[in-house]
Amino acid sequence: MTPAVPTSSAIRVVALGGTGEIGRNMYVVECDGRMVVIDCGVTFPKPDQLGVDLVLPDFSYVEDNIDALEAVILTHGHEDHIGALPYLVRTVGRLRVIGPRFALGLVRSKLDEHRLLDKVTLEEVGPGDGPVLGPFRTEFVRLTHSIPDCLAVALHTPVGTVVHTGDFKFDHHPVPGSPSSDIESLARLGADGVHLLLSDSTCAEEPAEPQSEASVGKQLRRVMATAPGRVIITTFSSHIHRVQQAIQAAYDDGRVCLLLGRSLSRNVGIATNLGLMTIPPGAVVKKPRDLDDYPLDEQVVICTGSQGEYMAALSRMARGEHHQIAIQPSDTIVFSSRTVPGNELAVNDTINRLVRIGASFITPSSHPGIHVSGHGTSADLMWMLQLLRPRFMAPIHGEARHQRAHKALAVQSGVAPDAVFCLDNGDVLEVTADGAEVVDQIPAGVVYVDGLGIGDVADEVMRDRRTLADDGVVIVVATVDGQTGALINDPEIIARGFSAAEDEALMAETRLAVERALDEAGPQRIDDVSVVQHQIHDAAASLLKKRTGARPMVLPVVVEA
Repeated sequence: MTPAVPTSSAIRVVALGGTGEIGRNMYVVECDGRMVVIDCGVTFPKPDQLGVDLVLPDFSYVEDNIDALEAVILTHGHEDHIGALPYLVRTVGRLRVIGPRFALGLVRSKLDEHRLLDKVTLEEVGPGDGPVLGPFRTEFVRLTHSIPDCLAVALHTPVGTVVHTGDFKFDHHPVPGSPSSDIESLARLGADGVHLLLSDSTCAEEPAEPQSEASVGKQLRRVMATAPGRVIITTFSSHIHRVQQAIQAAYDDGRVCLLLGRSLSRNVGIATNLGLMTIPPGAVVKKPRDLDDYPLDEQVVICTGSQGEYMAALSRMARGEHHQIAIQPSDTIVFSSRTVPGNELAVNDTINRLVRIGASFITPSSHPGIHVSGHGTSADLMWMLQLLRPRFMAPIHGEARHQRAHKALAVQSGVAPDAVFCLDNGDVLEVTADGAEVVDQIPAGVVYVDGLGIGDVADEVMRDRRTLADDGVVIVVATVDGQTGALINDPEIIARGFSAAEDEALMAETRLAVERALDEAGPQRIDDVSVVQHQIHDAAASLLKKRTGARPMVLPVVVEA
């Protein structure tokens, strides 16, 4: 049963995604019968989530309480914070969405693709006071991250102030045009009193070493100065600061750039139109064939595919399937990004294909300065805790290990151990003037996007897909007498993806096992097709498991004659 939205004597936080995991960030904050949603993101499927395109939060709680929803607040424009918004609109209808300029630019494009732009009211906010949303007086604070226009959200309520940091780090030497984090405003919030802090935990285990985005530009310049031929750089398409530095480094080295990848070109176009990027005249060519006018050592290609995505530009080039760009042995490929957990095999496969062609590659492992994280190290998280001095704290946006490491930092900074809550998705954290506790647990599972279907893929479907991927399928077609269930013709066996499919002796033995099972059932005059199907399934599955150790999916097909 859905808990009632609390009165003004309590604040309640419901994590619908983003706790105990990286991605799928979605948090509900409730007070005085009203609520706001902070972020609405996706995550990408794990290797065992076969056929799934995206993984969404479960919107049921928001849908059940839609009359209490004031607005969706976005902290920044990364997919794990905005990617699920079109699907939320499809589920609940019209929404008021508040966020920084670049995030709204990306959202506008996304909603337009889904033909939902007319169902959403977009309101741009910047640092400083924001709109009043029921009992929530909003305030936004500029922070630094790996994407422009990142804001922390402060919700001032009758109970106290809740601060959600979004993703952040303290970069003391940001790239030109990127503002520094607003330390003064954070300190003021801390002095005024922060009742509850919800804070990014992604790099809580990382050592306290400063990591500046500007240092990556220096490494890119070194690579371009020494590379014997073309340089191909792959990074996240939303990492506008990184793309800006790559273009500038190429321009200064006398090279021209090509942007390859639909999402990359779209994001750069949005950032340029909003004045968040400045591209030197003539630094970027429009089409791949325009590179033909330049020798290879004067070319830079910036592309998608840093995570080994099968259809991304770099992956297709590595397989020799890109119809415009072919990898050359003289190329240097730069992976200017971290490998997201779960993508290691795909990235390694891409690198091995590049090596077979003869190209050189650079990764953060071999050249640590070629990428820095947009998430704060333990020193940054500790500084945030010291600036805000929260009474209660919940580490969010991180796996369980990151949350636990962040809790240790909070306790070290002076927060009482029993005032730090490592939440799981679905936990309901209730905070009053005097205390805080997890008071409930609501359903907060995952929703799969599979092609045009949303939520159509049940757990049973995923299990079937994994079975098919592991051991294949064996289809047994039997023609039986409709009255007696007796077999009329020899059963036909069709196998796909089953390792022993070519073993004629095994297939013959399987046919005999099916015949024997049906012969035993025949005298019992079984005329229920479902029972005959069970007989066939059990006979074939048992034999195949005994002979091969595999468990293929056995599909009995009964034809009555």
